[in-house]
Formats: sequence, C-alpha cells, structure tokens
Amino acid sequence: MSFSQTEPYEQSDLRHLVSLLAAEATELGFALFGVAPAVTPAGFHQLVQWLELGYAADMAYFQNRLDAYRDPDMVLKGVRSVIVLGFPYRTVAPAATQPHHGRVARYAWGTADYHDILHSRLNRMKELIASHYPDSDARGVVDSAPIMEREFAQLAGLGWTGKNSLLLNRSQGSYFFLSCLLSTLQLPASTPFESDHCGTCRKCLEACPTNAFVSPGVLDSRRCISYQTIENRGPIPIEFRSMIGDWVFGCDVCQEVCPWNRFGEPTQEASLLPLPSSNPIDLLDLITLSEDQYRARFRKTPLWRPRRRGMLRNAAICLGNARDPRAIQPLIRLLDDDEPLVRGAVAWALGNYDQDDTLEALRSRRLVEADEYVQTELAQAIARLQK
Repeated sequence: MSFSQTEPYEQSDLRHLVSLLAAEATELGFALFGVAPAVTPAGFHQLVQWLELGYAADMAYFQNRLDAYRDPDMVLKGVRSVIVLGFPYRTVAPAATQPHHGRVARYAWGTADYHDILHSRLNRMKELIASHYPDSDARGVVDSAPIMEREFAQLAGLGWTGKNSLLLNRSQGSYFFLSCLLSTLQLPASTPFESDHCGTCRKCLEACPTNAFVSPGVLDSRRCISYQTIENRGPIPIEFRSMIGDWVFGCDVCQEVCPWNRFGEPTQEASLLPLPSSNPIDLLDLITLSEDQYRARFRKTPLWRPRRRGMLRNAAICLGNARDPRAIQPLIRLLDDDEPLVRGAVAWALGNYDQDDTLEALRSRRLVEADEYVQTELAQAIARLQK
C-alpha cells in the first residue's frame, strides 16, 4: 500500500519509533543504524560522471536505472525516509595459502548469501513499523535496487567515503554490509557525517594490484579484481591475469591495508563464519566440480553469482599464476570442458607451464576446437611455450 501522509504524526511518537527500530537493529545484529531524508543524493552527479567515463564496465544496470538513483520515490512511492544499517561480517584473519589455493573475499567465506541474511532482518523491522503505523509503507533494499546506499549512509551519520570508495566507520572500519529500509514515514533524521578521516593516507591506492583507483574515491571497475572475478561474464583481459594472483573470488586488498580496519568487533552471525573449504579454497578440488556438483555446493552462497563457468575461469587463471605442477593434468582434462570460457582460461594457464605434455595437449585440443575465442587462446599459449 502506498501511503500519503495527509496529517503529520506527533514527532514524539516518531522519535519513539526510531528508538524502537534502533534497539531492534542492535538485537538483530546490526552494528550501525541511522536515518536519512529521502532526497536526491548529493553524489548523484558523480555517479553520472562515473558512468560517462566508462568506469562501470559492463554493469549496464547502473545506466538503465539512473533516474531511480536520482529519485528514491521510484523505488518506493511516497518515500520520505531511508533507514540505513550496517551489518558486520568481520570474522577471523585470512588463513595461510598454498600454491594450489585461491583466496576468497571475506564476505563470502560462510554458508549463506548475505542478501538472504539481511532481507530476513529487514522484514522484521518492517513488521515493527507496520505494528505502529499500519497505513504506512516500507521496503527493504540490499544492493539490489537503485539506491545509493553509501550516500544515504553518510547522510544518516554512519561514516565517510574512503579513498578506496567504500564507506568507512571509525568503530567498524569497512567490513560490513550496507542495507536500507525505505519508509513513507517522515522520521527524525540523524546528523549527517561531514568529516573525512582518511587524511594523507594512501595505503589503499598504492596497494591495489591492478591500479584500479584513478583518483581517491574513484574506482575504474574495468581494472578491479572484484569486478573481473565476479561481475565480468566474459574472458578476463590478458593484461590483468597475472595481477589477479591467487584471488579466485573478489579481492580485499584495499580493505586489508586500511588502518581503520584494525577496529570492529567480529560478527556473531554463524552463517558468516568461515568454512575451512572457503578460507582459502582448494583450486584443484574446485576445477573437478561438475555443473550439478557446483550448484549443490554453492547455490545459496555468494560464490553462485559467477556460476561454475566464471569460477572455473578464475581458478584456471590462479593456477596459471601459481605454476604448481600438480595442476597440469587437472587443467589438461579441463581442455575438454563444455564451456568455451573455461577452455580459453585453461589454455592461457597451461601456457605458463613449460612442459612437453602441456604443449602436446594444447596442440591436440587446437585440432578439434571449434570456438574462435578458444582457438585464439590456444594459439597464443602455444606460441609462448614454443619460445
């Protein structure tokens, strides 16, 4: 139901509701809570410029929903307030890796997809609002609707935008998920966060393996390891493959070096605690999974987003960088995979192993390969080995 507030509610009652919501948020495990007015975000023009410069890469949904990013009323009719919440996902330190291991971004170490975790909690908060104002309307958003969460978070007093383009909070760092609860109630707003505590620090900018930051706070997604290993549906550009190192899913480098991430309490959410098989992930095991096996293992986790073909592409790149002799035969077997995306990445990886059986396998595959992209990868790999 869309709500039209014809008569203002008592401010004392609305303040009481905000207090109840803040308490409920804490009970549900949120570490950050604030309220912002549902206005056009101050940084909207920067989003437009970011898109015009091509920094969104192939993420066309930004451009397709640009009007909604400007006007939150297009996300929830009659919206007046945006409740912004931060849910921590910090757990333990990354485990040591071996050459056949791949690193996974911290948020994806557990057994559940954070979208499911947060939506269930936002629904609880929606029920609380409805119990006090049944004629109002609300909608929970977890990075799936066109809302500039980071802008509203700053407006709600939760922190500032760091040079790594992430929201930073003095007590929580950046290891938290942002989500929003839009409401047609005109709730008392929090005090905006107007200071910047990055100072002269440039650790995140200098540590990025692919130099993805064109300037402080501005990320070129085309150069970002997280984009390439998660969002990119095609081949990873050759210029970035060696820079990816052993990051098989996402990248935490710009967060790991941030001084503000010395702080923050570990999450209490059991489903976010790391599985031994995800921190790190065994790439030799990963590349043996069939489509059905991959689905069964990762369907309800963040690692489902790139699907099997994307993850095996990433795994092949990582194994090519590792040059672990144990990977040669498993990679050779993958030359017959059904997915051209996988076969192409495997060809590149095998081109990093100077072995007689590697060269023979690449030549044999080239005789029967029908895909033009894979043929190109095979030819380039063979040429490298013949040198």
